[in-house]
Amino acid sequence: MRGFWDKIEEILGKNGKIVGKELGLWESFFFGFWVSLTPLTTPQLSDQYGPVFTVWLGPRPVLVLRGTEAVREALVGQAEAFAGRGRMPTLESTFRGYGVVFSDGERWRQLRRFSLTVLRDFGMGKRSIESRIQEEAQELLQEFQKTQAFDPTFLLSCAVSNIICSIVFGSRFDYQDPEFLERMQLINNSFQEMSTPWSQVGLFGNFLGIFLILFLILEFLEFFGIFLGIFRNFLGILGIFF
Repeated sequence: MRGFWDKIEEILGKNGKIVGKELGLWESFFFGFWVSLTPLTTPQLSDQYGPVFTVWLGPRPVLVLRGTEAVREALVGQAEAFAGRGRMPTLESTFRGYGVVFSDGERWRQLRRFSLTVLRDFGMGKRSIESRIQEEAQELLQEFQKTQAFDPTFLLSCAVSNIICSIVFGSRFDYQDPEFLERMQLINNSFQEMSTPWSQVGLFGNFLGIFLILFLILEFLEFFGIFLGIFRNFLGILGIFF
């Protein structure tokens, strides 16, 4: 535990201005399990332990940075050291470190180059994609004009999802389409479940991750309907390359 923190201090230390400290073993154990790290508790911990400190979510150390100086040093001054991606224990057994979203390091760089090449051939940056985006932008503007003050999160999510549906399925969905809204809610619920502390730490092993993936597949198979052929072809392409 001390060796881990020594390495962090070596990376972040600069003229003695950024000093990190760890919470005590038992304190951080109970903190990680029983108390959520919120915007209200972070300043209190920072006042006690400094702008850089570690909390333990079960067996997993989590580094917390507070203040522009600490964040700038980590993301700008030590960008390469902090360029990695966090682990998602509940999904590791399913994706095994593959995919643009779940990969890291050199594998991510290779998959990113491959994905950009495929998307460029598929139409990224070409008029076929641009016209779909413009069409959806017009629909979005019409929805904006129907209301006064509102939270744009929902409509923006629908717009992005519709662009993807237009590219993959060849058609878009109305923002009030019941099936479309149901699948949007399904995706939001899944991400909320995966963002919970027990999912991120992996307290329940691989069971929760497998359950979430099976739940997503079973729900979306019903939604695909006439698009099942496209879905199977997509899985076949993934099987060839990965």
